Amino acid sequence: MPTKAASPPVITSVANTRILRLAFGTAVSLWISQAVGWSLSFIAPVVTMFLLAMPLSRPKPRLFIIVVLALTLSIYGSFIFLPLLLHQRLAGLLLLSLTLFHCFYFTARGGAAAAGSLATIGLALTVAIGTVSVDMLVGVADGLAVGALAGALVAMLAHRLIPDPVLPPQTGAAAEEGVTVSLAAARHDAMRSLAIVLPILIWFVFSSASAANAAVMIKVSSMGQEVSRSSTKAAAKSLIFSTLAGGLAAVVAWQVLSIWPSLALYVLLIALAGLLFGQKIFAGRGMHADAATWSYAFLTMIIVLAPAVLDSDFGSAAGVKFYDRLLMFGWATLYGVGAVYVFDAFWKRPEN
Repeated sequence: MPTKAASPPVITSVANTRILRLAFGTAVSLWISQAVGWSLSFIAPVVTMFLLAMPLSRPKPRLFIIVVLALTLSIYGSFIFLPLLLHQRLAGLLLLSLTLFHCFYFTARGGAAAAGSLATIGLALTVAIGTVSVDMLVGVADGLAVGALAGALVAMLAHRLIPDPVLPPQTGAAAEEGVTVSLAAARHDAMRSLAIVLPILIWFVFSSASAANAAVMIKVSSMGQEVSRSSTKAAAKSLIFSTLAGGLAAVVAWQVLSIWPSLALYVLLIALAGLLFGQKIFAGRGMHADAATWSYAFLTMIIVLAPAVLDSDFGSAAGVKFYDRLLMFGWATLYGVGAVYVFDAFWKRPEN
Protein backbone atom coordinates (compact mmCIF):
# COMPACT_ATOMS: atom_id res chain seq x y z
CA MET A 1 0.00 0.00 0.00
CA PRO A 2 1.61 3.31 -1.04
CA THR A 3 2.31 5.80 1.69
CA LYS A 4 2.99 9.52 1.55
CA ALA A 5 6.70 10.21 1.53
CA ALA A 6 7.90 12.04 4.58
CA SER A 7 10.37 14.89 4.49
CA PRO A 8 13.93 13.72 5.13
CA PRO A 9 14.85 14.30 8.79
CA VAL A 10 17.81 16.51 7.89
CA ILE A 11 15.59 18.82 5.80
CA THR A 12 13.07 19.14 8.63
CA SER A 13 15.94 19.82 11.01
CA VAL A 14 17.16 22.67 8.80
CA ALA A 15 13.84 24.54 9.07
CA ASN A 16 13.66 23.97 12.83
CA THR A 17 17.24 25.18 13.26
CA ARG A 18 16.55 28.37 11.32
CA ILE A 19 13.35 29.05 13.28
CA LEU A 20 15.22 28.66 16.57
CA ARG A 21 18.08 30.85 15.33
CA LEU A 22 15.66 33.59 14.23
CA ALA A 23 13.94 33.64 17.62
CA PHE A 24 17.17 33.45 19.62
CA GLY A 25 19.10 36.03 17.61
CA THR A 26 16.32 38.62 17.46
CA ALA A 27 15.62 38.29 21.19
CA VAL A 28 19.31 38.59 22.13
CA SER A 29 19.74 41.61 19.87
CA LEU A 30 16.72 43.25 21.47
CA TRP A 31 17.99 42.50 24.97
CA ILE A 32 21.43 43.99 24.27
CA SER A 33 20.05 47.16 22.67
CA GLN A 34 17.53 47.71 25.47
CA ALA A 35 20.04 46.98 28.23
CA VAL A 36 22.61 49.40 26.80
CA GLY A 37 19.94 52.01 26.10
CA TRP A 38 20.90 53.10 22.58
CA SER A 39 18.81 55.69 20.80
CA LEU A 40 16.52 53.99 18.27
CA SER A 41 17.42 50.73 19.98
CA PHE A 42 14.95 48.75 17.89
CA ILE A 43 17.24 49.11 14.84
CA ALA A 44 19.54 46.33 16.10
CA PRO A 45 16.82 43.64 16.34
CA VAL A 46 15.39 44.78 13.00
CA VAL A 47 18.78 44.23 11.30
CA THR A 48 19.21 40.89 13.08
CA MET A 49 15.72 39.79 12.07
CA PHE A 50 16.30 40.69 8.41
CA LEU A 51 19.53 38.68 8.32
CA LEU A 52 18.21 35.63 10.16
CA ALA A 53 14.97 35.53 8.14
CA MET A 54 16.97 34.56 5.06
CA PRO A 55 17.54 30.85 4.23
CA LEU A 56 21.31 31.02 4.64
CA SER A 57 23.46 28.01 5.44
CA ARG A 58 26.72 28.91 7.16
CA PRO A 59 27.08 32.37 5.55
CA LYS A 60 30.46 34.03 5.26
CA PRO A 61 31.24 37.28 7.14
CA ARG A 62 31.24 39.11 3.80
CA LEU A 63 27.42 39.07 3.73
CA PHE A 64 27.13 40.75 7.13
CA ILE A 65 29.70 43.37 6.12
CA ILE A 66 27.71 44.16 2.96
CA VAL A 67 24.48 44.61 4.92
CA VAL A 68 26.12 46.91 7.49
CA LEU A 69 27.70 48.95 4.69
CA ALA A 70 24.35 49.18 2.86
CA LEU A 71 22.66 50.76 5.87
CA THR A 72 25.63 52.84 7.01
CA LEU A 73 26.39 54.27 3.57
CA SER A 74 22.72 55.07 2.98
CA ILE A 75 22.62 56.88 6.35
CA TYR A 76 25.69 59.06 5.94
CA GLY A 77 25.43 59.27 2.16
CA SER A 78 21.97 60.81 2.46
CA PHE A 79 23.54 63.86 4.10
CA ILE A 80 24.28 65.11 0.58
CA PHE A 81 20.54 65.44 -0.06
CA LEU A 82 19.96 67.83 2.82
CA PRO A 83 21.30 71.09 1.30
CA LEU A 84 19.19 70.50 -1.80
CA LEU A 85 16.07 69.51 0.16
CA LEU A 86 16.43 72.57 2.39
CA HIS A 87 17.24 75.14 -0.31
CA GLN A 88 16.42 73.59 -3.73
CA ARG A 89 13.64 71.18 -2.87
CA LEU A 90 12.61 70.25 -6.41
CA ALA A 91 16.16 69.24 -7.36
CA GLY A 92 16.56 67.44 -4.03
CA LEU A 93 13.33 65.48 -4.47
CA LEU A 94 14.31 64.45 -8.00
CA LEU A 95 17.69 63.18 -6.81
CA LEU A 96 16.06 61.41 -3.86
CA SER A 97 13.50 59.78 -6.18
CA LEU A 98 16.25 58.51 -8.45
CA THR A 99 18.20 57.03 -5.54
CA LEU A 100 15.14 55.31 -4.08
CA PHE A 101 14.26 53.93 -7.51
CA HIS A 102 17.67 52.28 -7.79
CA CYS A 103 17.31 50.78 -4.28
CA PHE A 104 14.02 49.20 -5.31
CA TYR A 105 15.38 48.18 -8.72
CA PHE A 106 18.31 46.43 -7.04
CA THR A 107 15.91 44.23 -5.06
CA ALA A 108 13.51 43.71 -7.98
CA ARG A 109 16.35 42.32 -10.09
CA GLY A 110 17.12 39.72 -7.45
CA GLY A 111 19.55 41.62 -5.21
CA ALA A 112 19.80 40.82 -1.50
CA ALA A 113 16.47 41.80 0.04
CA ALA A 114 18.04 42.63 3.40
CA ALA A 115 20.57 45.02 1.85
CA GLY A 116 17.92 46.72 -0.31
CA SER A 117 15.43 47.06 2.55
CA LEU A 118 17.95 48.45 5.03
CA ALA A 119 19.40 50.88 2.48
CA THR A 120 15.88 52.19 1.81
CA ILE A 121 15.15 52.49 5.53
CA GLY A 122 18.41 54.35 6.22
CA LEU A 123 17.90 56.75 3.34
CA ALA A 124 14.27 57.54 4.17
CA LEU A 125 14.88 57.98 7.89
CA THR A 126 17.84 60.31 7.63
CA VAL A 127 16.27 62.47 4.94
CA ALA A 128 12.97 62.80 6.83
CA ILE A 129 14.68 63.68 10.12
CA GLY A 130 17.47 65.80 8.63
CA THR A 131 15.07 68.23 7.00
CA VAL A 132 13.66 68.98 10.47
CA SER A 133 16.89 69.18 12.49
CA VAL A 134 20.44 68.49 11.37
CA ASP A 135 21.63 68.34 14.99
CA MET A 136 19.03 65.68 15.76
CA LEU A 137 20.03 63.79 12.63
CA VAL A 138 23.66 63.47 13.78
CA GLY A 139 22.57 61.63 16.92
CA VAL A 140 20.05 59.51 15.04
CA ALA A 141 22.60 58.61 12.34
CA ASP A 142 25.11 57.43 14.92
CA GLY A 143 22.38 55.38 16.62
CA LEU A 144 21.39 53.78 13.32
CA ALA A 145 25.00 52.91 12.47
CA VAL A 146 25.67 51.40 15.91
CA GLY A 147 22.39 49.47 15.73
CA ALA A 148 23.27 48.09 12.29
CA LEU A 149 26.69 46.94 13.45
CA ALA A 150 25.33 45.37 16.65
CA GLY A 151 22.48 43.66 14.80
CA ALA A 152 24.85 42.16 12.23
CA LEU A 153 27.27 40.95 14.92
CA VAL A 154 24.45 39.24 16.82
CA ALA A 155 23.23 37.58 13.60
CA MET A 156 26.76 36.34 12.91
CA LEU A 157 27.01 35.02 16.48
CA ALA A 158 23.63 33.28 16.14
CA HIS A 159 24.88 31.48 13.03
CA ARG A 160 27.96 30.32 14.92
CA LEU A 161 26.04 29.14 17.99
CA ILE A 162 23.14 27.56 16.07
CA PRO A 163 24.58 26.46 12.71
CA ASP A 164 22.61 24.65 10.03
CA PRO A 165 23.13 20.90 9.87
CA VAL A 166 25.32 19.73 7.00
CA LEU A 167 23.09 19.50 3.93
CA PRO A 168 23.41 17.10 1.00
CA PRO A 169 24.02 18.95 -2.28
CA GLN A 170 20.95 19.81 -4.33
CA THR A 171 20.63 18.19 -7.71
CA GLY A 172 18.41 18.52 -10.77
CA ALA A 173 15.60 21.06 -10.82
CA ALA A 174 16.01 21.95 -7.15
CA ALA A 175 19.56 23.13 -7.72
CA GLU A 176 18.46 25.31 -10.62
CA GLU A 177 15.43 26.76 -8.85
CA GLY A 178 15.17 30.51 -9.08
CA VAL A 179 13.07 33.29 -10.57
CA THR A 180 14.44 35.41 -13.37
CA VAL A 181 12.85 38.84 -13.58
CA SER A 182 12.85 40.70 -16.89
CA LEU A 183 14.13 44.26 -17.10
CA ALA A 184 10.63 45.53 -17.89
CA ALA A 185 9.10 43.74 -14.88
CA ALA A 186 11.90 44.98 -12.60
CA ARG A 187 11.39 48.59 -13.76
CA HIS A 188 7.65 48.25 -13.14
CA ASP A 189 8.18 46.86 -9.65
CA ALA A 190 10.70 49.57 -8.76
CA MET A 191 8.39 52.35 -9.97
CA ARG A 192 5.44 50.85 -8.07
CA SER A 193 7.51 50.71 -4.87
CA LEU A 194 8.54 54.31 -5.45
CA ALA A 195 4.89 55.32 -5.87
CA ILE A 196 4.17 53.87 -2.42
CA VAL A 197 7.13 55.31 -0.50
CA LEU A 198 7.88 58.69 -2.11
CA PRO A 199 4.58 60.55 -1.41
CA ILE A 200 4.67 59.63 2.28
CA LEU A 201 8.36 60.49 2.48
CA ILE A 202 7.62 63.90 0.93
CA TRP A 203 4.97 64.44 3.60
CA PHE A 204 7.56 63.61 6.26
CA VAL A 205 10.05 66.02 4.66
CA PHE A 206 7.54 68.86 5.00
CA SER A 207 6.33 67.74 8.44
CA SER A 208 7.83 68.70 11.80
CA ALA A 209 6.87 65.34 13.32
CA SER A 210 9.38 63.22 11.39
CA ALA A 211 11.61 62.35 14.35
CA ALA A 212 8.67 61.34 16.53
CA ASN A 213 7.40 58.95 13.85
CA ALA A 214 10.63 57.21 12.86
CA ALA A 215 9.00 53.79 13.31
CA VAL A 216 6.25 54.74 10.84
CA MET A 217 8.89 55.73 8.28
CA ILE A 218 10.54 52.33 8.72
CA LYS A 219 7.19 50.64 8.05
CA VAL A 220 6.57 52.75 4.95
CA SER A 221 10.07 52.06 3.60
CA SER A 222 9.64 48.32 4.12
CA MET A 223 6.28 48.42 2.31
CA GLY A 224 8.08 49.46 -0.86
CA GLN A 225 10.32 46.40 -0.71
CA GLU A 226 7.46 44.13 0.37
CA VAL A 227 5.44 44.62 -2.84
CA SER A 228 8.42 44.03 -5.12
CA ARG A 229 8.08 41.14 -7.58
CA SER A 230 4.40 40.56 -6.71
CA SER A 231 1.15 40.71 -8.66
CA THR A 232 -1.42 43.37 -7.76
CA LYS A 233 -3.55 41.11 -5.58
CA ALA A 234 -0.57 39.40 -3.98
CA ALA A 235 1.04 42.75 -3.11
CA ALA A 236 -2.18 44.12 -1.60
CA LYS A 237 -2.79 40.92 0.36
CA SER A 238 0.75 40.94 1.71
CA LEU A 239 0.54 44.57 2.86
CA ILE A 240 -2.78 44.06 4.63
CA PHE A 241 -1.99 40.73 6.22
CA SER A 242 1.50 41.63 7.43
CA THR A 243 0.14 44.76 9.12
CA LEU A 244 -2.81 42.93 10.69
CA ALA A 245 -0.74 39.99 11.93
CA GLY A 246 2.13 42.13 13.19
CA GLY A 247 -0.22 44.68 14.73
CA LEU A 248 -2.25 42.01 16.52
CA ALA A 249 0.92 40.41 17.90
CA ALA A 250 2.09 43.83 19.10
CA VAL A 251 -1.24 44.51 20.84
CA VAL A 252 -1.12 41.16 22.66
CA ALA A 253 2.49 41.76 23.75
CA TRP A 254 1.67 45.34 24.84
CA GLN A 255 -1.24 44.17 27.01
CA VAL A 256 0.96 41.55 28.68
CA LEU A 257 3.75 44.08 29.29
CA SER A 258 1.22 46.57 30.68
CA ILE A 259 0.40 44.04 33.39
CA TRP A 260 3.99 43.06 34.11
CA PRO A 261 6.54 45.55 32.67
CA SER A 262 9.82 43.66 32.55
CA LEU A 263 12.75 43.54 30.14
CA ALA A 264 13.02 39.78 30.63
CA LEU A 265 9.35 39.31 29.71
CA TYR A 266 9.73 41.65 26.73
CA VAL A 267 12.66 39.59 25.41
CA LEU A 268 10.76 36.33 25.95
CA LEU A 269 7.73 37.67 24.08
CA ILE A 270 9.90 38.60 21.09
CA ALA A 271 11.51 35.14 21.20
CA LEU A 272 8.06 33.53 21.26
CA ALA A 273 6.97 35.68 18.31
CA GLY A 274 10.11 34.60 16.44
CA LEU A 275 9.24 30.94 16.99
CA LEU A 276 5.66 31.47 15.78
CA PHE A 277 6.44 33.68 12.79
CA GLY A 278 9.46 31.53 11.92
CA GLN A 279 7.21 28.54 11.26
CA LYS A 280 5.58 30.58 8.49
CA ILE A 281 8.88 31.87 7.11
CA PHE A 282 10.96 28.71 6.72
CA ALA A 283 9.96 25.48 5.00
CA GLY A 284 12.43 22.67 4.42
CA ARG A 285 15.75 24.01 3.21
CA GLY A 286 14.11 27.07 1.67
CA MET A 287 11.34 29.54 2.35
CA HIS A 288 7.59 29.21 2.90
CA ALA A 289 5.43 30.41 0.00
CA ASP A 290 4.30 33.42 2.08
CA ALA A 291 7.64 33.97 3.79
CA ALA A 292 7.90 37.66 2.85
CA THR A 293 4.48 38.43 4.33
CA TRP A 294 5.33 36.81 7.65
CA SER A 295 8.80 38.36 7.75
CA TYR A 296 7.29 41.83 7.40
CA ALA A 297 4.64 40.90 9.98
CA PHE A 298 7.43 40.17 12.47
CA LEU A 299 9.08 43.47 11.50
CA THR A 300 5.77 45.29 12.04
CA MET A 301 5.41 43.82 15.52
CA ILE A 302 8.90 44.96 16.53
CA ILE A 303 8.63 48.51 15.24
CA VAL A 304 5.12 49.03 16.63
CA LEU A 305 6.02 47.70 20.06
CA ALA A 306 9.60 48.90 20.58
CA PRO A 307 9.05 52.70 20.58
CA ALA A 308 6.22 52.30 23.09
CA VAL A 309 8.39 50.19 25.39
CA LEU A 310 11.07 52.88 25.23
CA ASP A 311 8.63 55.29 26.91
CA SER A 312 9.39 55.81 30.58
CA ASP A 313 6.12 54.33 31.79
CA PHE A 314 3.32 52.00 30.80
CA GLY A 315 0.56 54.37 31.82
CA SER A 316 -2.28 55.83 29.80
CA ALA A 317 -0.03 58.28 27.93
CA ALA A 318 2.20 55.47 26.66
CA GLY A 319 -0.89 53.48 25.70
CA VAL A 320 -2.28 56.39 23.68
CA LYS A 321 1.04 56.74 21.80
CA PHE A 322 1.08 53.00 21.11
CA TYR A 323 -2.40 52.93 19.58
CA ASP A 324 -1.81 56.21 17.71
CA ARG A 325 1.26 54.65 16.12
CA LEU A 326 -0.70 51.50 15.29
CA LEU A 327 -3.41 53.63 13.67
CA MET A 328 -0.80 55.41 11.56
CA PHE A 329 0.51 52.02 10.42
CA GLY A 330 -3.03 51.13 9.39
CA TRP A 331 -3.51 54.32 7.40
CA ALA A 332 -0.12 53.89 5.72
CA THR A 333 -1.05 50.33 4.76
CA LEU A 334 -4.40 51.38 3.29
CA TYR A 335 -2.62 54.04 1.27
CA GLY A 336 -0.10 51.45 0.08
CA VAL A 337 -2.84 49.09 -1.06
CA GLY A 338 -4.61 51.90 -2.90
CA ALA A 339 -1.36 53.00 -4.53
CA VAL A 340 -0.70 49.45 -5.77
CA TYR A 341 -4.13 49.16 -7.41
CA VAL A 342 -4.04 52.64 -8.95
CA PHE A 343 -0.50 52.21 -10.26
CA ASP A 344 -1.19 48.77 -11.77
CA ALA A 345 -4.41 50.02 -13.33
CA PHE A 346 -2.36 52.41 -15.47
CA TRP A 347 0.77 50.27 -15.88
CA LYS A 348 0.24 46.52 -15.99
CA ARG A 349 3.08 44.40 -14.70
CA PRO A 350 4.88 42.71 -17.62
CA GLU A 351 5.45 38.98 -17.56
CA ASN A 352 8.85 37.81 -16.33
